[in-house]
Order: sequence, then C-alpha cells, then structure tokens
Amino acid sequence: MAREIVPVILCGGAGSRLWPVSRQLLPKQFLPLVTGRTLLQDTALRARVAQDTSPRARDAVGDQRMIVICNEAHRFLVNDQLAEIGITARVLLEPAGRNTAAAVAVAAIACEAENPILLVLASDHAIRGADAFNGAVRRAAEVAASDMLVTFGIAATRPDSGFGYVESGDPLPGNAGAFKVARFVEKPSEDQARAMIATGRVYWNSGMFAFGARRVLEELGRFRPDILEAARAAVAAATDDLGFLRLGKEAFLACPAEAIDRAVMEHTAHAAVIPADFAWSDVGSWSALWDLAEKDASGNAARGDVQLQDTRDSLVFGAERLIATLGVDGLIIVDTEDALLVADRSRSQEVREVVEDLKRANRSEHLSHRRVYRPWGYFESVDSGERYQVKRLMVKPGHSLSLQLHRKRAEHWVVVSGRALVTRGEDILYLEENQSTFIPVGTKHRLENAGEKPLLIIEVQSGSYLGEDDIERFEDRYNRA
Repeated sequence: MAREIVPVILCGGAGSRLWPVSRQLLPKQFLPLVTGRTLLQDTALRARVAQDTSPRARDAVGDQRMIVICNEAHRFLVNDQLAEIGITARVLLEPAGRNTAAAVAVAAIACEAENPILLVLASDHAIRGADAFNGAVRRAAEVAASDMLVTFGIAATRPDSGFGYVESGDPLPGNAGAFKVARFVEKPSEDQARAMIATGRVYWNSGMFAFGARRVLEELGRFRPDILEAARAAVAAATDDLGFLRLGKEAFLACPAEAIDRAVMEHTAHAAVIPADFAWSDVGSWSALWDLAEKDASGNAARGDVQLQDTRDSLVFGAERLIATLGVDGLIIVDTEDALLVADRSRSQEVREVVEDLKRANRSEHLSHRRVYRPWGYFESVDSGERYQVKRLMVKPGHSLSLQLHRKRAEHWVVVSGRALVTRGEDILYLEENQSTFIPVGTKHRLENAGEKPLLIIEVQSGSYLGEDDIERFEDRYNRA
C-alpha cells in the first residue's frame, strides 16, 4: 500500500546573495521574487498538490499535514503567509540554524510513529512544470517506500561551480527512471564540472529529498548519532508556544551543524537519484533571478519604474523611484529604500561578501529594511536625527503591542486611520482619527487595534537613546522576551 507523503519545508535560509532585497529579518523565501506570491507560498502550494496524490493527505479536521521548520524570529511571518494561501502547517521553531541534518531529524522524529514518506523541500527554490514535478514526486515516493533515500537530480545545463553534483550509477531494479547514487561531488571546479556533465550521468543536486521518516533516522543513527541524539533531546524538551512547537533550546544548540547531504546521503549505501525533467532554480543570486525572468529584445530583465536606453543583458530591480540606465551592459542594479547595489552580473555570487563587510562595519542594512515586520503588524522609519525618530506603525485588527515601558525615551502617538485602544499608566482611552496621546519616559503603555481595519499610527520618539532594545515587557500575547 502506498504511504502518505508529508512535505517538510526548510525555511531557515538567509539569502544574503540577494541583498539588498533579501535581509536577515526578511530573507528571500518571504519575498515575491519570481511570481506574485512569495517563494515560501509557491513551495507550499506545490507541496500540497503533490501531497494530495498520497493516501491520508488530510487529517480528521481537514488541515494539511505539512511541516515547516523555521527560525523563531520568522514564526508569525510563516503563519501569515501560509494563511494567505489557505494552508495550515505544523511549524517547528529552531532557536538557531543548525543546517539541514538537524532540521530533517526533528521533522522525522515529530512524525516517527506514523512513518510517512517525507518530501523535503527548500522554501526558496523556483520550479516550473507542475505535472513533471508531481510525477517526479510520485516516482520518488515509490522508491523511498522500498527503504531507499532519494534525491532529485536536475539536468545540469552548464558547468556551474556553485552547485553540488550527483552521479548516477546502476538502474534500480523494478523502479523505472531511478538509479543508485554512484557518488556526490560538492562544488567542483568549472573544468571538473564540465568533464562530469559530458559523461551524461551527472546531475545538479537539488537539495530536495524523499525518504521514510524511520529510515532516515536509522541512517542518521548509523553515521551521525551525535546529531540524532541532540535532535531527540530537542524534540523531547519541546514546548507548545501559541500553536508553534518550540524545540528545546539547550539541546538544539548542542546539535552539530551539518547538511543532510554530508551527514547521511554521501555515506549511505541506500541512496538513489530520480532524474527530474522540470525546470528548477535555487534563486541563489541576482544572476539566477535574471535567468528566470522575462527579458526584452536586448536581454534585459526589469521590475519597477525603469527606463533603459542602450542597455543590454542587465537586471534592473527598482522599488519606488525611477531608475534610468544609458550605455551599460551586463549589470545588476537593485534599488531599495535605504541601499543601492550596482554590480557586474558575472560577479553576483560575491554579493555575500558585501553583506559580510556590512556586518564587520556594524551597519544595519544587512539586518532589516526600513519596514520591519512584527507579529502585530509592522513599523517603518520615516525620519530620524539627534534625540528623535519618527515611525509609521500598522497594527492588524485584533492585535496589540506588548504592555511595556521605555527607560530612555518618550513617545507621542497620532492616529492616522483606524481606532486605537491605549493603555497609558492607569488610564485607558480610545483614540480616533486625528487624535493623539503622549507617553512619558518610564510609563507603562500598550497600543491595541480596537477596530476592524488596520490601525495606522505616526509615532514620534524623543530621548537620549532610541534603540529597539529599550523595551521592558510586562505582558505579551506573542510570548516574546
């Protein structure tokens, strides 16, 4: 009998090579880079369709049996984006990234009793060809049901030294189109990759897998018992947090950081590869996004308010202001509200080095955009100077900020639209459009949306220190520290 497929979506990447659009607090999987939906949303929809071909695809209450593993800082963003497309999932929270072996291990442990086929997918890949993808998943699930650990091999269209490769060996008896894995090669030189591709037996390693939950745990126990032991301890110490499963912090942080490829797939004698015939991209750089995008007759891909003159083979990615180019060739130009990237398209892999330089300089542009998302909505900086800062806040209906105080700043709130319920010390007051209130330094306060529409606030901060760490919380519906 065919076994249930449970998608496991790994949502912990940083996407630093797509800076300045992708940043630490809003990495590429949460951005609409390829379609009108985010990469996470596209992945979840793709996974749901593939899962629906398996038995017991939905549980007793009709919710999708899907696991998403993400950093705890992104948990509400994950929930909101999945809710927008009508998908619910079991969300496991990592206190810190420990690479894919630990993530796969905790997902497998979480459903070990049912022993489904786990379909492991990265949240930040782009795939075209739904029928081909679903067919590959079905074949992979059949092979995985025979206790094999399956990777999806992508036809290598060029000798790219940034990818890992998998070489196919003998065909698997009784499994048409599946092969034993002869070897994995991690990021070879361009000449080595070209020679391997010429054999006709080598594929890009997509980082997507299918295997039985218990089977992958058995192999982890054989090759990396330290990872398995730490993962079991983290799941055993897990706690429910507003419907999320928060993994035990101490145990998970003790888990070695290793990719599932190196921890298991490169060592097991039971690795198989399914050659996939769908179009795939890891969306790993601006050059990769240029490859995916529709282009004009001169090979240019553009988004936003863009004017191109005598421009060829370039990617121009705008935000709000006009970008005009004249007489350029093979450039990447990416404009955001607080940072501009101009780079040679052939060097797009090196954008990560720019991000590392920003970190070393203690700058903030690698961390977040001016708009910063919170579980209650978002805030964005409008203006700042010595001893003052102006922000725009949006609070979602039914949500509120924590009950808090600041030791070093005062705040003045003006309601732009919506209806606010304000706690200010011992006072409780409602504010309508164009009304305001002042929060003195050291006063407990809370802002709530008391209406059915988004609440928009202008906040003026003044004081000796205006950092986000000057917050002392007393009550918080989102269980933040």
